[in-house]
Amino acid sequence: LVELEARLFSSGLHTLGAAPTDEELSSYLNAYFNDRMSGEEIESVIDAWHQQKETDGKQPTAPGFLSWLQNFAASFMGGNEESSLGAVVAHDATEKDLLKDEAMQIVDLLGKNVEEIDSVINVLDGGYIKPAPGGDLLRDGTSVLPTGRNIHALDPYRMPSAGAWARGERAAEEILRQHLKANDGAYPETVAVTLWGLDTIKTRGESIAIVLSLVGARPVKEGTGRTVCYELIPLNELGRPRIDVLASLSGIFRDSFANVVDLLDDMFERAAIAGESPDMNYIKKHAMELEAGGTERPAARLFSNPPGDYGSMVNEVIGNGDWDESEALGEIWKGRNAYSYGRKEGGGGTRSGTARPEVLDKLLSTTERVVQEIDSVEYGLTDIQEYYANTGALKKAAENRKELDSSTGKAKKVAVSVIEAFGGASDDSSKIPVRDVEDVLRMEYRSKFLNPKWRDAMLEQGSGGAYEVSQRMTAMVGWAATADVDNFVFDQAAERYALDEDVANKLQKSNPEAFKNIVRRLLEASGRGMWDADEETIEKLKSLYADADDLVEQVASSFG
Repeated sequence: LVELEARLFSSGLHTLGAAPTDEELSSYLNAYFNDRMSGEEIESVIDAWHQQKETDGKQPTAPGFLSWLQNFAASFMGGNEESSLGAVVAHDATEKDLLKDEAMQIVDLLGKNVEEIDSVINVLDGGYIKPAPGGDLLRDGTSVLPTGRNIHALDPYRMPSAGAWARGERAAEEILRQHLKANDGAYPETVAVTLWGLDTIKTRGESIAIVLSLVGARPVKEGTGRTVCYELIPLNELGRPRIDVLASLSGIFRDSFANVVDLLDDMFERAAIAGESPDMNYIKKHAMELEAGGTERPAARLFSNPPGDYGSMVNEVIGNGDWDESEALGEIWKGRNAYSYGRKEGGGGTRSGTARPEVLDKLLSTTERVVQEIDSVEYGLTDIQEYYANTGALKKAAENRKELDSSTGKAKKVAVSVIEAFGGASDDSSKIPVRDVEDVLRMEYRSKFLNPKWRDAMLEQGSGGAYEVSQRMTAMVGWAATADVDNFVFDQAAERYALDEDVANKLQKSNPEAFKNIVRRLLEASGRGMWDADEETIEKLKSLYADADDLVEQVASSFG
């Protein structure tokens, strides 16, 4: 309950150029500083900001120079904070002073998002927009503020960054620890890891670091800081088997990080022929089994869509309802992700991939866990269709190849480990939170979709807010088809969005098509056995759907 209470969610759609309210500023600072600053201290920072605005008649400049000067001095004084401060500035700054200084700087930068509209107008006029790095507001703080800038990414030849490597290594350790605990001390032979472009950009390569750590490899950098290869860690140093990894690449990752794809491909090739026992090197074990069957490129591990194509198409199938059994969704994913990429793929010097369904099938059959990272607090598993369409469908594709459990009569479940890249402390000793997908779905639905505060924020957004609700209802069906969604989620979704007369009227008025889809998805969930609803509720929904359908037709006919 404490975790649910503290769970963060977006307060609605962002309006370009709208200054943050005091409540929004307070909410962000509370999330950013966590328990390092009290509510009273945060309120005092916001009050001081307002007072300085009134005094100056303009947005204030935060006193961030002092913090910079202190850090700069410390770098030359061997990290001795006391001598650094005494040598540079006669100011007995406490930790609280530094936190307030940082908070003031953040508030000042957040207040500058009124410049967003100016930037939009400027760029439409062919003007210059100041550059700024992209990232996550909670993880990266002042480095990604103010908004309204020309966002750039990172140098792909320096991934993973030092911070990403530290976090990714700890995440991999936690993934394996949880798997060992749940499987009587047995290591997974294969773990599937999703590698997405935007996630990689925002986290500076944490997912790449997870892949390396599972395999038992580490980045080797040249003098300029660029990564030149991923070297295999000796087994006596690693202290466990090398885990085989099925790397599921998004189209954007495949196209944007070709150098990383080549380095990973080289690493898997070397691991497959390493002078090690197959019992301690699952990459080699599976490659030998494939090679014995006459399969070409048995070390292929980087799979994505056909060259120049994007997406699993599972979300399109869920969207139009053109599917029967959930197992079919896994096979759609497999068919769309059967192309292998790397240095030895795509003949004639091109970077095109090669269809290798037999290798993918082998990897799926040995996959015992899927890893998905969430890169931002703004969007989670339940907000975007691509999560269930890729991670959920990948899970289902692996389960399709598992033997039936004699106790349940169903295929053995494949676990999904979810890592929130914005969660956990940044110090090296902290443990990275890794949760099962069912727990994350349950938490997200309770804290966001079923939360009246979130619902009311969407209602205030009119047509756009109704559309967001509708999309999440479709995603809920997608997750129910590929994972497990609790019955109470559907019960409360029906109560809050369809059976609440006032809410239903607002949704219908602002976006009739969206409301129709909300009711349709509830009826679909019941019809497919995802939701055990009573007959009275179903009859009410059928009546609402008929009325919504009539309204949509009336609106359509009014436009000729």
